[in-house]
Amino acid sequence: MDIDFLAQTLLQLLSGVPLLLQLAFLSIAAGAIFAALLALMRLSGNPALDYPARGYVFVFRGTPLLVQIFLIYYGLGQFPEVRESLAWPLLRQPYWCALLALTLNTAAYSSEIIRGGILSVSFGQIEAARACGMSRWLIFRRIIVPQGLRVALPAYGNEIILMTRSTALASVITLMEVTGIASKIISETFRAVEVFICAGLIYLVLNFAISRAVALLERRLSPQARELSDPTHLPEPAR
Repeated sequence: MDIDFLAQTLLQLLSGVPLLLQLAFLSIAAGAIFAALLALMRLSGNPALDYPARGYVFVFRGTPLLVQIFLIYYGLGQFPEVRESLAWPLLRQPYWCALLALTLNTAAYSSEIIRGGILSVSFGQIEAARACGMSRWLIFRRIIVPQGLRVALPAYGNEIILMTRSTALASVITLMEVTGIASKIISETFRAVEVFICAGLIYLVLNFAISRAVALLERRLSPQARELSDPTHLPEPAR
């Protein structure tokens, strides 16, 4: 392989990393808020809230993200009501369409992760908190959220990694993030192997950093994990 070409390609691809991170961060942040709302709707016990949330999750988990991006980018403009709305200046731009699709997609998956984390908290603890006179909000903040977060964090970390990789699909609607720049270089040089090796390396490094950050956060939130990793807290062997 041509080392000079690899180095030059890597530098070109790195220029797309800020857009990649921006799409990933904003979609995950907005998706987390929407996911929490969906999870609470699912757990409300009210059919008027539960069934719409179920339908949303079913649709966005059951269809490919690429199809969702195409429907938002190419499909919304087919409706006169959308073109005449105040949102059209944003929805006509590929950046906002990609961000909307990524947000809606990750919200569906994340809502199930959050719901699973909340349901993992034993009902006995909630009953004990009620017996102590704690309010619903205090129970949610002091008992359900901390324990549910610890349970949901590994799966949510995987979702963050998945969404970071999924930003590559934004290149199909002309966004020049890492994969978009890679496609442009390939069309000019016809050297797909070298270019995609460099692109894959960038994604690998980013996802490794994310996985380590999630692991550190999980260790910080789990006292048991800290004790097991600290040799001073291990029990002495039996003699």
